[in-house]
Amino acid sequence: MPLQSEKIPLVVILGPTASGKTGLAIHIAQAIGGEIIGADSRQIYQYMDIGTAKPTSAEQAQVIHHLIDIINPDEPFPAAHYQAMVYDLIPQIVARGKIPMLVGGTGQYLTVVTEGWSFPDVPPNDVLRAELEAFAQENGAQALYDRLAKLDPEIATIVHPNNVRRVVRYLEVCLVSGEKMSDLQRKKPPPYRLLELGLTGERLSLYDRADMRVDKMLEAGFLDEVRCLLDMGYSRRLPSMSGLGYSHLVGHLLDGLPLDEVVQQTKYDTHEFIRRQQTWFKGHDNGILWHNVNEYNISLVTAHVQAWLGQ
Repeated sequence: MPLQSEKIPLVVILGPTASGKTGLAIHIAQAIGGEIIGADSRQIYQYMDIGTAKPTSAEQAQVIHHLIDIINPDEPFPAAHYQAMVYDLIPQIVARGKIPMLVGGTGQYLTVVTEGWSFPDVPPNDVLRAELEAFAQENGAQALYDRLAKLDPEIATIVHPNNVRRVVRYLEVCLVSGEKMSDLQRKKPPPYRLLELGLTGERLSLYDRADMRVDKMLEAGFLDEVRCLLDMGYSRRLPSMSGLGYSHLVGHLLDGLPLDEVVQQTKYDTHEFIRRQQTWFKGHDNGILWHNVNEYNISLVTAHVQAWLGQ
């Protein structure tokens, strides 16, 4: 396979939720001999399939997928760990004569790999963490998130207000070190030759796609999936259970909130998430080739990737 550079080629496919990344990635991977590395902070969890839009068994059978179903919902998985696993995987994929492909919509996962972030050496402060968690318990997760947004607005864009554990960690770093987490994350570009492909579209179109996917998830048994997670003993307070749809459906199952209301709120919050994803991608656009989800030609995009690889 002739390459135009000694650097390892890495194809990146990114975009907001429900933009069709999986389908495009599988098509390209089959054409170029690629293996897909997931860049989704929810698809790493076992037992969380429907609500995370995890590639189906049939889709995973078409192309090798990595970093899907790797931990239980109650296990911590810091971004630094994700980065280390990806950096370990990429040369293994290349050694097999395959092309590594990083695919997903979690901005932080994508960026820690492509920009080569390092992570601050700030050990856990149990007393401070307890204070911050108590503050969130008393005043609400949003109030804690607002504190982070004032101290470090850039890092706040990558975390959901309901993810209290991560918000606490980012605040902990800021308060202990006296510096912003975003400033402490020094960057050392990795030895990759990057081709970044992005899927995008008009926001109303993306919202419609996301809404339809929420409806399909429910038809596929999303509510039963959440019920099973609770029956297995996984707490609603886990970061994994703060994901879109999961926390909402837990409210229906445990608090008796009307199903139609929590479904509608899931859709609204998904719209907000899409906006935050787009903001992240815009802030880390180092040459992303954007394609409109409703207009791009998958064959032409694939041909472009093949030409870039020199195949």
